[in-house]
Amino acid sequence: MDKVQIIDFYNMWDDYEKDLQHYYNGPAYAAEAIDRSFPSNKDKVLILDVAAGTGLVGEELLKRGFKELHALDPSESMLIKAKKKNVYKKFLCEFVNPKPSPTIDNDTYHCVVCSGGFGSGHIPAGALKEMIRITKPGGMIVVVMREEYLHIPEYSDSLEPLMKQLQNEGLWMCIEKSVVHKYFCDKHGVIFRYRVLHRHL
Repeated sequence: MDKVQIIDFYNMWDDYEKDLQHYYNGPAYAAEAIDRSFPSNKDKVLILDVAAGTGLVGEELLKRGFKELHALDPSESMLIKAKKKNVYKKFLCEFVNPKPSPTIDNDTYHCVVCSGGFGSGHIPAGALKEMIRITKPGGMIVVVMREEYLHIPEYSDSLEPLMKQLQNEGLWMCIEKSVVHKYFCDKHGVIFRYRVLHRHL
């Protein structure tokens, strides 16, 4: 799918939460990973939820004491649903891409999280560089995704190799890579936690 098709797909998915509520545990895994990263002063941690959708990750973060939450998603329909929850303080209706976004300054967030945003036709591997750019040095980037997607053509030769390249360049450091069960239905998920060291790309 191209970007227009992706937006149309999510804009028309009226029963998104109802369809996923008993099967998709990614948001809880993502929030738990952030909770491990920021055990104190949670109410001061500024977090960007990339591919926020209807706000499932935001709800999980709020339960754990995180309050400074921003949402980014290209689907206006999804963000309208998220706004009704009064979880996020700012909304950005756009894609995350390798190219820097003019709406987000360098070193803005203490944490950038993405649950379920990496998949076929979705976020490109190169967008990791943009996530680093907008994260403060010392901040965290958390990516939670279906493990099998690491091996699809879009990512097999690019996603983890780029993660390792960025670490070799001194831009971030891997804190965690762990496989979790029942990420989506009976599918395994994988959690990546990286600490940003520098922003110079």
